[in-house]
This record gives sequence, structure tokens and C-alpha cells, in this order.
Amino acid sequence: MPDSLLLAMVVGLFYLGSAACIYRILLTYRTTQGAIAWIIGLLGLPYLAVPLFLVLGRSRFGGYVRARRMGDQSLTDLLNRFEQQTTSLSTPEQEHLDKQLQVLCKLGRQPFTEGNLCTLLRNGEATFDALITAMENATSYILLEFYIVRSDKIGQRIKTVLERKLAQGVQVWFLYDDIGSVGLPRTYLKELSGAGARVASFGDGNIRRRRFQINFRNHRKLLVCDGRIGFVGGINLGDEYLGTAIDQEPWRDTHCRIEGPAVTGLQLAWLEDWNWASNEFPDLNWVTGDDLPGDEQVLVLPTGPADTWETCTLFFLNCINNAESRIWIASPYFVPDFQIVNALQLAALRGVDVRIMIPEKSDSRLVRLAAYSYLIQASQAGIGIYRYQPGFMHQKVLLVDNRYAAVGTANLDNRSMRLNFEIMAINTSEPFVSEVDSMLTEDLTHCRKMTEHDYQGRSILFRLTCRAVRLLAPLL
Repeated sequence: MPDSLLLAMVVGLFYLGSAACIYRILLTYRTTQGAIAWIIGLLGLPYLAVPLFLVLGRSRFGGYVRARRMGDQSLTDLLNRFEQQTTSLSTPEQEHLDKQLQVLCKLGRQPFTEGNLCTLLRNGEATFDALITAMENATSYILLEFYIVRSDKIGQRIKTVLERKLAQGVQVWFLYDDIGSVGLPRTYLKELSGAGARVASFGDGNIRRRRFQINFRNHRKLLVCDGRIGFVGGINLGDEYLGTAIDQEPWRDTHCRIEGPAVTGLQLAWLEDWNWASNEFPDLNWVTGDDLPGDEQVLVLPTGPADTWETCTLFFLNCINNAESRIWIASPYFVPDFQIVNALQLAALRGVDVRIMIPEKSDSRLVRLAAYSYLIQASQAGIGIYRYQPGFMHQKVLLVDNRYAAVGTANLDNRSMRLNFEIMAINTSEPFVSEVDSMLTEDLTHCRKMTEHDYQGRSILFRLTCRAVRLLAPLL
């Protein structure tokens, strides 16, 4: 075969692949800007854009919803039962829930549950102590799900506790994200499995269904013990979350311990992920009992790219649009899309105290640069952007008026909005909201408020770089 004919065939195949990708984009795109960018790339540089699209271009996590609805009948029944509860608790007759919160029930297909007791954990040391105490006291089973797991001091400490509990007859199911935990040694997992734990990564058992979907992440961080005590927040299993090493910057993060009926929501989110990863359906405790530990109302809101709607985006938009006096958001990554920016501007213009807390020192230089490009829009509308000074702030916390607060894993960036599986716990209890208020107020004393001059006073090269990096927002 002549070389020219072979070259023509290869070029033709790339353009055929480009046409197939464009066809898929037109049927499934969620944002016009992203769709146009991909189409231009696919037409102009198909040799580069086609492989990139196969890896990075998917907007829905295919197969997860089908596994959710067509898998184990017991899982389907549990999900349907929760949906029915959500519907019943979201009717206008439920006066204790206003419409702004009712919509979150419908969004997450889970109800606000009463009778919970939540404890705010303000750092890694308090979180790991609470996690280990809960695991030590477990009598039936322990469910873990973390984005990052390391084989360092914390990772080994967790594994030692799990191995001891396994020896006592407690069952352990250990789920991790294979991308976030890419550095986790196989020996760590083999030793845990050898002790009797069931271990799976988010892609295990579903390689065929997950092909070309490696841009998605399971970013959730949760623990459930016996179906009665649960944890959710920003902390992964690694020494850096302690921030105590001599050569390490202080680490600022927040987690939440939940006891009560809301743990069922955490457990259900874990079960969906485990069922996807392993095609297994463990026998778990779904009875909360009549002895309620507290009086707090809590909604567990799982979000992800398999949802019907952009659940995470709608969650933030609902909170911002319905804020009356203030909305404070702490997030290590601030690369919002135009919907979020517009909502924040409108909130500030109608007199809402809008404060965004981000770290001064970030683990992503590109994200840090992109954040500068929002300063003009923010300052002109009256949005306060505060950079946390002492070390890396990694918490994901939201406070709306004095009505409710949320702690979880979702960031103000495209990855959390559209690509990651995330989870938030929303609490309407006045004491809990007050505690979050006190915590964020303390954090703000360690922040520097940014001004237009932080951007306008820099060189033209710096400003162009920030604006150029912002174009990469869908990939950051």
C-alpha cells in the first residue's frame, strides 16, 4: 500500500472519529462554551483532540445510573423507599422545612431526618481521633470510602485498627478512588485483604463500563460504623491532613461526625458506590431505633456526574440565590463557571454579605492563578474574597444566613460541579449553625481580603496568564 494512501486512511479515520465525537457532544453537552471549545478542537486538530475527548470529554458517568436502577433489587428497593420519604417530607404541609430546603430533598432524593447529633471537627487531629474511636467501638461493620489513602503514619494507623477489628469479627468494607490513591502500595491493600477486609477501588469490576471515563473521580470522604455513626468532610487518610510535620505548612480542614438517622443517607451513598465498584450488596443495618441521640435536622446530599441534573451546581445556586443576609463559602479551589459568578454578583448587589474564603498557599498553582481573574467582577459587585494565610486551607464549608450550614467534599470548581462524585451534610440546627459561624469567623481573622489592586497592580504578563489559565477552568 502506498504511503500516501495509508496517510490518507489515517487522516480519514481521525476525521471520522472527530465527527463521531461531535455527534456525541451535540447530543449530550451541558455547557455551550465547553461544547464549542471541543468542536473547534476536533475540527482543527483532530489528531490531538479525539484522544483527549475520549479521556476528558465525557459529561456523564455512563453505566452508574443503569447499575443503580437495574442492579440488585434490594438496592433498588432501598433507593425507591428513600425517594418516597423525600417526597413525603417535601410537601408544603411540612412547615418545619421551607421551600428552599424542600428542593434540596428532591435534588438529592433523600429526606431531612430529625433526631441527629452532629459534632464539628475542626482539624485533622480531632478528626482522626474521632474516626479511630468510632472504629474501635464498632461491633458489627465498618464502611470506609476515601478519595486519597496513603500508606504513611495515619494510613498505617488506620490499617492497624481495621486489622484488629477484623480479628474481633467486625466486617470491613474499604472503598478508595484509584486515581486519587494512585500512590497507595499494593502491599497495603493485600495486607488489608489478607486480614479479611473487602477492598475495592471505584473502578474495580467495571473496567468495561468505565472505559474512557478516567476524568471522573470519586471525591467522597466518609466513614460509617454499624449504621449508627458516620463521618463526612474534607479530610482524607494521610499525614498531611495533620499538618504537624516540621517541614509542612499548617493544614486547615473540617470534618463532621454524625450520629442518628442521617447516617442512613451516608450509608446509602456508600452502598451505591460499593455496588458500582464490586457488584456486591452487603447486608447492612437500616434500623435507626427509637432512641434518638439529638434533635438536629440533617440532609445528606450526594452529588455526581451520574445524576439527572447537575446536582452540585444546583445546590450551590439554590444556596446563593436564597441567601437573605449572608452566604460564606470556604473552598480550597475557586474556579466557578458563569452561573455561579452571576449568582454571587446578584446576591452581593441585593445586599447579601458574600464572602469566599480560599487559601493563600494552594496545592495547585493553576487554580491559584485562575482565582485572581475573578477579582474585578467580585470587587465591583461587593463580593469579598479572602485568602487564608497560615498554610493550606482545604475545608469545604458553606453558611447561609443563620438558617443552615453544610460541611462536605464539594469545591467551587468545575470538577466538583460536573466531574466528581461529592457529598455534603446540611444541618439546620441553630447550635450547629452557630458553631460553624464561630469557626468561620475565627478563620476570617487569619485571612487577607483581596482587592482589585491584587490583580490590576500586577504586570500585564501576570494578568494575561491568569486570564489564559481561567480558560482551562473546565479541566482544573
